[in-house]
Amino acid sequence: MRVGLPDPVPGQPFLPGPVFAAPYHLDAVAGPQPGLDGYGRTDNPTWRALESAIGALEGGECVVFSSGMAAISAVLLTVLRPGDTLVLPADGYYRTRAFAAGTLAGFGVSIREVPTAGPYPPFDGVRLVLLETPANPGLDVCDLSALSEAAHRAGALVAVDSTTATPLGQQPLAWGADLVVASGTKALTGHSDLLLGYVAGSSVDEVRRWRGDTGGVPGPFEAWLAHRSLSTLDLRLARQSATAAAVADLLATRPEVSSVRWPGRPDDPAYPVASRQMRRIPGVVTFTLPDAGHATRFLSHARLISAATSFGGPHTTADRRAQWGDPVPEGLIRLSCGLEDTADVLADLTAALDRA
Repeated sequence: MRVGLPDPVPGQPFLPGPVFAAPYHLDAVAGPQPGLDGYGRTDNPTWRALESAIGALEGGECVVFSSGMAAISAVLLTVLRPGDTLVLPADGYYRTRAFAAGTLAGFGVSIREVPTAGPYPPFDGVRLVLLETPANPGLDVCDLSALSEAAHRAGALVAVDSTTATPLGQQPLAWGADLVVASGTKALTGHSDLLLGYVAGSSVDEVRRWRGDTGGVPGPFEAWLAHRSLSTLDLRLARQSATAAAVADLLATRPEVSSVRWPGRPDDPAYPVASRQMRRIPGVVTFTLPDAGHATRFLSHARLISAATSFGGPHTTADRRAQWGDPVPEGLIRLSCGLEDTADVLADLTAALDRA
C-alpha cells in the first residue's frame, strides 16, 4: 500500500522521516506565505502525508487529530449549536455518549439515543445523525445508504464512526455519509503504540480550522508511525479477520457462552447488511459469559490472550466491557484478535474457558 508516499527519488527513503518543528523560517520581508509552513500547530508535512494517505483510503479529504475523541468532539462541536438535535447510537462508544450527555447537553443540544440496529425514528428537526457501524462493543451494523438517504431527506447531516471497520472494511462516504470519523489508535495503525484520530469528508475546512484554533494536533512522530503502519493494514486485517472467524465458530460451541457476535457469521443478525456493505469484517468478537466472576476467571487463566482495552493491535486482547460503563451484561467480553497463529489463539481460548 503506497498511498501518500512521495514520488520515487534515487537515494531517498520510501517514507521520509518525521519533521519536528514548532516555528519554521519565514521570509523576513513578506512574512507568512500561503503554501509555506509557518507554525507547527497548523503546518506539518508529516501530517499532510498521512492525511493524503487516509484521504485516499476513505475517498475524501482528511484532517488528523491527536486522538479519536479529539476528532469526534471536533465534528460535534463544529456542526452542532444550542437548540440543535443530535441522534447518536445508544450502543456505541461510551465516551462519545458521555461527552454528549455531559457537555453537549449542557450547551443546549438535545440528545436522542437509538440502537445501531434500529428502529430509527423520523429525522425531522435533527441536525446531525451520528452512526457507529459496526458498533463498539456489541458489533451491530446499520444500513449506511438507507439511513443517509433518510437523514438527508430530513435535512440532517450524517457522520459515521468507522473505527472498528477501518477504510478497508467500508467507506462510509461512498454509502452517502457526509463525514467519517475514526480512532486511528486501533486497527488502522494496529501496533498499540500511538494515539490518533481523523475526520474525512468531501469538505473538512471547518474541522481543519477547529483543529488549528484548539490545538488537538498529533505529534509528528505519531503521524509518521501511523503512515508507516498503513503499508501492512491489509495483511493485518486479513489475519485478524480469519482468526476472528475461527474464534466465533469455537465460541458458538461452548455451553457457557450465551451469545456470540461477529458480523461475518451467516447466523449473526448483522450479517445481511455487513456482507453487502463491508469489504472486510474486523477481527473483533464479542461474547457473553454467565457473570462478571466467570469473565474475570477467564481473563485470569488466559496466557496468550492479554487483559487490555482497545482493539486492533498485534496482540490478542480481551476485556470485560461492563467495567468501563458500557450498558452490557456483566459477563460480556470483547475479544480483539491479534496476529498470532490462529491455532495458538484457539488453544489458549479453549484452555482459559475450560479453567474458568
